[in-house]
Amino acid sequence: MLYVDIPTRDEITRLTEIRAEGCASIYLPTTPVTQEIETARIELGNFARDALEQLQKRGLHKRDLDAISEALDDLADDDGFWAHQAHSLAIFVTPDRILTYRLPNRLAPLVMVSDRLHLKPLFRTITFPHSAFVLALAENSVRLVEIDADLPPREIKVGDMPKDVASAAGLASIKGRGHYRRMGGTEGQNVRLEQYARKIDTALRTVLTGRETPLILAATGRLASVFRRLNTYPHLLEGGISDNPEQMSEAQLAAASRPVLDASYEAELADLRDLYERRSSEQRTTTDISDAARAATFGAIQVLLVDIDAVVPGQIDADTGAVTFSDISDVTAYGVVDEITARALASGARILGVRRQDLPGGKDLAAILRYPL
Repeated sequence: MLYVDIPTRDEITRLTEIRAEGCASIYLPTTPVTQEIETARIELGNFARDALEQLQKRGLHKRDLDAISEALDDLADDDGFWAHQAHSLAIFVTPDRILTYRLPNRLAPLVMVSDRLHLKPLFRTITFPHSAFVLALAENSVRLVEIDADLPPREIKVGDMPKDVASAAGLASIKGRGHYRRMGGTEGQNVRLEQYARKIDTALRTVLTGRETPLILAATGRLASVFRRLNTYPHLLEGGISDNPEQMSEAQLAAASRPVLDASYEAELADLRDLYERRSSEQRTTTDISDAARAATFGAIQVLLVDIDAVVPGQIDADTGAVTFSDISDVTAYGVVDEITARALASGARILGVRRQDLPGGKDLAAILRYPL
């Protein structure tokens, strides 16, 4: 099982506001296999030393260095914490606090120190999840299956989940000619399917509320359309599995889900590329960091795509958005693309963390603007 605690948009916004003389951001590859987690714990020790050395060279007070060192040591020694991990761990530490997020994506290892946190890799997690839930739905059975790229799929037990259509209606069968408020036959069966779908949707809320994990529907016929019409979970994908889920194992459901996830992601990127092309003809796009910094400062960015692996050190003027580039990242020079992302986020822009090959123009970022600069 993947143990994740993905930050929400509001949490990320609050993280962008943290300022301190010494901020360390550590991205660490981990594993959900507890027996193999020791490698990550050892690597954290190496990353911690690297961060502390950088902060010391930049003159951070010994008291603050000791506070950061103690927080990281305590984390490394917490056996219970390391027993439950996902594929990456984001660690943000200042002299006053330490925050951790277990992430489902495989992010590149990274240590950054500055006067603010380095958050851009987090956007990969909320842009393209590698895990999903599958709702295997039939008249005579229903299962919620959790899938992940590197773990065996498993059924999730959901409280108050109905077993089938008949039990949801308190009946032995819905195939008869019995009436329900003077409705019988096919019309009565449709009412029972709606009852079934509503109870399933209600039960799923206990598991899915607050999540952004995609939900893939595996269902056929009328039941598929009825559930889609009544579903309240906002992350149900448009694409689904049209084979009979009662005849599919959990492994088969997982295999059938991967193309659905990939197609959803590719469709989203294709829509954004089309929008980028349309806005380009209106002088409402840019791949230039300096132009994007000014646009972000004045709230002009509508959509921002960023290369999650790119680090461009420098500073951005708080009032004008003018960029001063630097050769190194330190407590005065931070990742300017990260700062552009933070400013765009604060003005309500949609942010997507992608790989460079998915960016229009193949640069460090691509911005779609609300109006021409």
